[in-house]
Amino acid sequence: MADYIIVGTGFAGSVLANCLATQYDKKILMLEKRPHIGGNCYDFVDKNGINIHKYGPHLFHTDNKKVVDFLSQFTEFEPYVHMVLAYIDGKNVNIPFNFNTLYQLFPEERAKTFEEKLLKYFKADQKVPILELKKSTDTDLQYLAKYIYEKMFVNYTAKQWGVKPEEIDASVTARVPVFIGRDNRYFHDKYQVIPANGYTAIFEKMLDHPHIEVMLDTPFEDMCTLADNKIYLNGKHFNGKVIYTGPVDELFGYRYGVLEYRSIDLHFETVDKAYFQEAAVVNYPNDHDYTRITEFKHIHPVKTPRTTILKEYPQPYAVNENIPYYPVFTGENQKRYEQYRQLASQVDGLTLVGRLAEFKYYDMDDVVERALDVFAYMKQPVSQ
Repeated sequence: MADYIIVGTGFAGSVLANCLATQYDKKILMLEKRPHIGGNCYDFVDKNGINIHKYGPHLFHTDNKKVVDFLSQFTEFEPYVHMVLAYIDGKNVNIPFNFNTLYQLFPEERAKTFEEKLLKYFKADQKVPILELKKSTDTDLQYLAKYIYEKMFVNYTAKQWGVKPEEIDASVTARVPVFIGRDNRYFHDKYQVIPANGYTAIFEKMLDHPHIEVMLDTPFEDMCTLADNKIYLNGKHFNGKVIYTGPVDELFGYRYGVLEYRSIDLHFETVDKAYFQEAAVVNYPNDHDYTRITEFKHIHPVKTPRTTILKEYPQPYAVNENIPYYPVFTGENQKRYEQYRQLASQVDGLTLVGRLAEFKYYDMDDVVERALDVFAYMKQPVSQ
C-alpha cells in the first residue's frame, strides 16, 4: 500500500520521493514511462568509454547552497567551469561576448576603442544587456550592439525557435549579455560543479530506499485512471497523494489542446581522434542547420583514442514523436496552461511539480529547489 504515487523520476519526483521516504517514512510508488530513471538528466558511459548525457548537455551551476548541500548527500562534486565558443566569421570566439571576443573579431585598434568606451560607460566585471548598448548615444557602442545581435543572437534564436529572424521581438535582446571584462566563464554562479560519477548515480542513491518502489516502462495511464476528480490505481480509488511531474496536458487527455514546446533532434557521432573541438560546447549561430556541438570529454575527462560529439537540430514538438524540451511562452499557451492548472486543482490529492507539469522552464538547481520547497510546505499526511 503506497502513501504516495509519484509520476516521473527526474529531479522533481526523485527529490520528493527521497524526502517523503526518509523524513516522513512514507511508502512511495514511482511510475516512470522511460526504461531508466533520471528524466532528461540521465547519463551513461558509451561504447567509447565516455560519459554522455543522453538528452543533451546538463551543466550544474547555482548560487543556492541549500540545493548543493542536499545533492551532496548522493554524490561527490568535482569543479567544472563551463566554456562556450561561437563560430563567427570562420573562427571560434568566446561567449558570452567579452573583451577577449573583441580582439578575436576586430582589428586591434578597433577592439581597443570598443574596450575603452565600454569601460567609460559601464562598470567593470558586470553583464550589460545589448538593449542597454542600443540605448547608448555613442555610435561605436550602437554599432557593437548591432554587430553582436546580428552575428551571435538573431540567427541562433531563429533556428532554436523555428521563426524567421525578422519575427524575433526586439525585447528578447535583453537576454543577450556583454561582459565588461575578460572572464571567459559561461556561468558566474558560486557553485559550478559536475557529479563525479555522473547524474544517473545521483538518482540511484536518491531512490535507494526500502519504501521507494520504481516501476520503469510504466506510463501513468497503465496503472492509473483519472475520473470524477479522483485518481484510481488498478481500478480502485487511491486514497493517498499523487505528485505528477509529467506533461499536464497529457494528464487530462489534451482537453484544451496541446501545450507548445520546441524539441531537439539529437545526433551523436563518434570521431576517430582524441578531441574534436577546443571547448565542451561550440555554438553555430549562422552556419549549418544545427545550433551547437557538444563534446562530452571536456565535461567528463577521460583518456580515450576516440571522442563522442553531439549535434543538436531544433525541431517542433509533436506528441508521441519526440521530447518536449523548451516551453513556448505565448499568451495562448499560458491561457491553455491555466485551464489545465484549474483542472488539476480540482483533483483530490494531486500536486503538480516540475517543468512539464507546471509549463515552466527550470534549470536543474531550480527544480531541486522547487521540490524542496514543495516538501517544506507539505503537511505531514496521515498514514493509510
